[in-house]
Formats: sequence, structure tokens, C-alpha cells
Amino acid sequence: MKAITYNQYGDSEVLKLSDIPKPEPSYNQILIKMMATTVNSADVRLRKADPFLIRLAFGLFRPNKKVLGTVISGIVEQIGNEVTKFKVGDQVFGLNDLTMGTYAEFVLVQETIPLFFKPSNINFEEAAAIVFGGHTALHFLKKANITKGQKVLIYGASGSVGTSAVQLAKYYGAEVTAICSQSNIQMLKNLGADHVIDYNTTDLSTLNKDFDVVFETVNKTKVETIAQLTRTNGILILGAVIIKGLIQGMWIAKKRKLKLIAGVAEVNSDDLKFLGWLIENKHLKPVIDKTYSLGQIQLAHQYVDLGHKKGNIVITL
Repeated sequence: MKAITYNQYGDSEVLKLSDIPKPEPSYNQILIKMMATTVNSADVRLRKADPFLIRLAFGLFRPNKKVLGTVISGIVEQIGNEVTKFKVGDQVFGLNDLTMGTYAEFVLVQETIPLFFKPSNINFEEAAAIVFGGHTALHFLKKANITKGQKVLIYGASGSVGTSAVQLAKYYGAEVTAICSQSNIQMLKNLGADHVIDYNTTDLSTLNKDFDVVFETVNKTKVETIAQLTRTNGILILGAVIIKGLIQGMWIAKKRKLKLIAGVAEVNSDDLKFLGWLIENKHLKPVIDKTYSLGQIQLAHQYVDLGHKKGNIVITL
């Protein structure tokens, strides 16, 4: 089968279109024919081994998992004889974040991974586009326990996590302020944001410092700058920080009496089920910036490396 492999860390040129054996499911495994996946920030970090600590888990000198890709959107091709949740022909979407391998025509997964039936009112590309950003935004916003009428600020609102966060916060009844670049303002208004601010023309220090929840989704502004917008006893969500930012966040949160939410965004099948329900009931819609074929994976990664994508970059198979 065709797959994108990489044998060393680096820029997009390390990704190669290759022929590898098609896997066979064992008793508790599912073989999925991939219809679409995405290129997200996790894929890029793993490709680059950035931060360096990634090497401790995925190979010190060379990657020990040769096929990247975490997002699943496809059709069940084969199942092991003890699989009970799915059958051949089921259309599914999910996340294979531990063993990866979705940059391929087929992916072999355990039945226990976060996997659920694809919403019937969207196609495979749209299903792929909702998984990474949708589950990440949902994870952090659930921890924030948003209530109706709260003021929520979302920084990096035009990315895969941000576009989902805007819609989810609105679903929970919040008054949402989105921060993005000028070119994305109308898109975020269309997604339901009550207020949209261009970070290129507005000094964040001039904004009201009374937001109940501030969600930084992209790790592209100083922790202290974004934290100052949170009211005393408010909630600061750092959804993309690594070690240095996390330490800064902990110190600032303690000093300013904030509740800090950070760390790894965990996902489960119940979250996917809920995201599917939101989609089917038109509370959440996928945002796709560009679509590439599997053979164009280098171009897709190059575009994500620029740091200006709107929503999601989808790979079709």
C-alpha cells in the first residue's frame, strides 16, 4: 500500500511516498481504509522533533515510528474476530495519537482507541477536519466548565483548535471574543464570535482585563501578555505551551490568583460521539483551509510550517 514514511527528523523533505506492506488485523484490531486525514501541529512537531524531548518517546536519533498521521476518517475494511463495536463497512472517524500511521491507504488500530461513527451529514474530509481541533478545544473547555454569560477570549481563533473553541464556547452560552489576523475576521464572525480583534492593529494591553476565561490555543504570544487579560480568580487555558511556557503559566497563575489549565489534551470515544452530535445538530462545523493529495504531503507540511492556516489542512486518499 502507499504510505508517507520518514526515516529522519527535519523539514518537509524528509517525508517520502513509499510502498509498505498492508497490515492484517489480529483478534482485537480494526483495519481502516483511509479516506482522509489532516496535517496538524502535532504532526509537524513530530516531524521536526520539536521540542527535543519528543526524541525520548519517539526515537533519540531517528523516528521509531515511520508513518506519521494521527487523524482517522475512513471505512472499516477488516476486523479481528473479537471486535464487537464495529463491523466491516462502518464509516468512522477518530484519533490514533499513540501509534500514528494515518498517512497511508490503510491504518491498523486497536478497537479501544478513540473511534466513533462518522456523522452522516458531513463527508470524510470534513470529518477529518473536526477531530484534532475539536477534541483539543473540547478537552480544555470542559475543564473550564463554562457557564452561560461568561466572557471568553480565544487567542489564535482561526486555527484548527481556535475555530472549534469559538463554536464550542458559543454552544456553552459564552460571550466570545476572538483574536486573529484581519483576513480571518469575517470567518470568525460567521462561526459565531461576538467580537473579533485583529492582533496586528490592537495592542492587547489596551483590552479590558475582565475575561472569565482566556484560551491561548497556538503558543504564539507571551504568557504574561495573555494572562493579564484574565480577571482575578478567572481561568487561564494554555492549550499549546511546552515546558518553559508551562512553568511561566504556573508562576503567573499563582501570583495573579488564576486557575491554570494546561497539559495534554486527552480524547475518548465519548468526546467523539459528542462532537458528532454537535455536527449533526449544526452547533459545530468543520473549517477546511486547503486540501492536498497524499502525494502532495510535502506541500501540505510546508503550508502548515508557515503558521497561517485557517482551520485545517486535509489530506485526501
